[in-house]
Formats: sequence, C-alpha cells, structure tokens
Amino acid sequence: MRFQDSKRYALLLAASDSNYVTKVYGGYFNVFLNAFADEGENWDMFRVVEGEFPKMEELRYYGGFVVSGSPNDAFGNEGWIVDLCFLLQTIISMKKKVLGVCFGHQILCRALGGKVARSETGWDVGIRRVSFAPDFDTHILGCEKASLDLAIIECHQDEIIEVPEGARILASSEKTAVEIFAYGDHVLGIQGHPEYTKDILDNLIDRLLTNNWIDEILGEKAKLQLEKTQTDRKHWEMICRSFLKGTWLMDLPSHFENVVSYQTKCEKCQG
Repeated sequence: MRFQDSKRYALLLAASDSNYVTKVYGGYFNVFLNAFADEGENWDMFRVVEGEFPKMEELRYYGGFVVSGSPNDAFGNEGWIVDLCFLLQTIISMKKKVLGVCFGHQILCRALGGKVARSETGWDVGIRRVSFAPDFDTHILGCEKASLDLAIIECHQDEIIEVPEGARILASSEKTAVEIFAYGDHVLGIQGHPEYTKDILDNLIDRLLTNNWIDEILGEKAKLQLEKTQTDRKHWEMICRSFLKGTWLMDLPSHFENVVSYQTKCEKCQG
C-alpha cells in the first residue's frame, strides 16, 4: 500500500528536451532537479507534451507538482494542453502545491479561469528585473522590502492578461504586468524561468534565431545582456523551494473548492 509522501514531487514536462540540454544536463528533468530538489526527496517526471499523465488515483501520493515551460501556447486547444488544464484543476481542488513556470504559469491561469494571450509588445527574451508587491512575504528572501527587485531569465511571447478570480498579483515588470501570481497558499505562477542557467538561454536564443522566431536585433541584444547581467537565481530557487516544501504560507482567498476531474470537460478549458 502506498501512502501520501510530502517529499514526493512530480514534474509535468510540457516541452521536448533540446539537443543542448540533453547533452549538457541529461534533459530538462535534471535542470529542474538541480534548481528545486533537496536531498532525500523523490521526484517523478511525466512528459505531458507527449500525452503521458499521472493516474488520477496516484495524485494523492505527491506533495507538490511543477509545470514546466513550453514552446506551445497555453491558450491553444491541442489535446494534451486541454487534458493538462483539466488535470491541473483536479490537483488544485485537492489543495496540492502547484508551481508553474512560463507556460506553466500561463496554463495555471487558464485552468483557474483567467485569460492568456499573445503579448501586444512582442517577445521578452533576456534577463529582466521583476518588482515584487510591497506585502510580498520577504522572510524567505533574506533581504529588505526596499530591495525586493530580482533579476530573472525570461523567454516568452505570451502573457497573462487577466488573472483568475481570487488570485493575487505578487510581482510585475516594465514588460509584463503579471510576472508572478498566487492563488490561495497552494498555487504559484512565475512567468520567468527560475530553473534556467544562462547557457541554456544562450542556446535557446540561437535556436529562436535559426527558426526565425525572433529577429537578429532582439537576439543580439539578449546575448549582450547575458554577458553583462547576472540573475538572482539563488533567490528564485529559494522562493520556489520554500513554496513547494510548505515553508511559505500566504493568507490568500481561494474560490476553487469543487473537485473537478480532468476527465470531465469544462467550457473554459475547451477555449
């Protein structure tokens, strides 16, 4: 018989491993483990982008879930994206901790009834400073509220345009209004990539340029920024770990009480 394990976590991988990440890190799973995992924990991975999902009866065994980034649109209606939306509704209704980054941030918003769309100001690629709300819980950062301004790697062309009812915006930037949102004490979305290293973004910029997804001016600007600017990666890791491991609690409203099976289709997730 298996029992709920607060030290068991699952990565819901919404992107295929790039050749570079596979060669250098052994895949995105290891990138996330390096950023968020602690000794003595058990982590599983489900390649949701390939249609691999955890079984409903196994969800209770996990203490938390992480939803990765993806080149796909969170507002898209591909089968696996719709199924992921339903799965997240179920996990959220169980009050499990769920952390979403980039695409994961956006799909959490969609699953909760918010809105995601293409950014009107185009791609955000590089390192960006994110400003936190004055009442953000700062004890996990080890810094004063006056300096609550952290640099993070960004790579996205979509963004949240309307947060779900009951959600709270915790951080924003000059480029993106919703850099971080929270829902209750069990859902946290981060638009940037706290798990990325600078070399991963550098390789990603090359691929974006090769595929003509971004223009050369933006690519060169982002690469130059990578050379001159440092990220606050350790602080971001601290935020994510403390959220997932239950050491960071926020008294926020939650209006998502009903258990919703991701096998039951809902109008919002069908777009």
